[in-house]
Amino acid sequence: MDAHPSSRPDCEADETSLEDLLARVAACRVCAGALAHPPRPVVQIGRRARILVIGQAPGTRVHASGRAWDDDSGDRLRGWTGLADATFYNAERVAHMPSGFCYPGKGTGGDLPPRRECAPLWHAPLRAHMPEVRLTLLVGLHAQKRYLPRGFAGSLTQAVARWRDAPQGVLPLPHPSWRSRLWMARHPWFEAELLPNLRARVEQALASAQPAKD
Repeated sequence: MDAHPSSRPDCEADETSLEDLLARVAACRVCAGALAHPPRPVVQIGRRARILVIGQAPGTRVHASGRAWDDDSGDRLRGWTGLADATFYNAERVAHMPSGFCYPGKGTGGDLPPRRECAPLWHAPLRAHMPEVRLTLLVGLHAQKRYLPRGFAGSLTQAVARWRDAPQGVLPLPHPSWRSRLWMARHPWFEAELLPNLRARVEQALASAQPAKD
């Protein structure tokens, strides 16, 4: 299990600047031979970000646009958080670091899982450049498996149901795909209890953050 995603890593950011690191991420071709499309890593990182969203991997629309959560799932996630587009896409307020940075391609039951190479290679270096993160949203099973304590839950539903027991500054969420509407209908506590808490925590995390200068 990786270190707590909302805690500042033991080491400071190394001598690699964030700009240089993001250039290396953009040029990454580690998984090129395993992808159905040319690599197009999608991340959004800012030094002053207060919220970190760790999702799964880009889908086809996000791969095409290069913009995180630029699809129906993103619309639903923004609705859950109460964040306007201007804030959601402000890297100095909200960071996006998926479990896999590139679109993994289609499988028999939908999109393939995120590539395993991404998170071990890039997450820790990128997190070292985000010391101001106050709230980390673990969106979907892959992010939860990597960042929740071992044995925390046996399934996504169990993980989300235990949201009050998650490590400080961390909140597990279901993936906001169209299927989440059916999931929410079966679990009304999500909308009645967790979403109000999520919006309050999002507001609190951003409350002391100063808007980024142009």
